[in-house]
Amino acid sequence: MPRITFIDHAGGARCVEAVAGETLMEAGVKSGVPELEAECGGACACATCHVYVDPAFLAKLSAPSDVEQGMLDYAEAPVRENSRLSCQIIVSDELDGMTVHTPPQQ
Repeated sequence: MPRITFIDHAGGARCVEAVAGETLMEAGVKSGVPELEAECGGACACATCHVYVDPAFLAKLSAPSDVEQGMLDYAEAPVRENSRLSCQIIVSDELDGMTVHTPPQQ
C-alpha cells in the first residue's frame, strides 16, 4: 500500500496508507485528514480538495485536465505550480512516499 503524508498548514503531519486505484482525496478523507473538505465528493466540481504536491512527485502524475485547471481558479488558497485537486490524482504504487501539503483554507 502506498504511504502518503499529508501536512496541514500548521505543519502537522498525517501518514495515510492509500489503496492503489483510489483517489488521493478518497484516501485522505477516509483517513480523516481534516483540511480536505471535498464538498463535491470527487466530481471535480469545486476546489475544496486542493493540495500542494511535493515537486519531486509531479512528473509521476498525469497532467491536470482543462477541467481541473479551471476548477483551481476557484481555490481560496493561492494556486502554485504544484497545485492539484486531490480528487484527480489516482494513487499508484509509484506514489509511495509522496508528501502533499493542504492549504490553510479550502
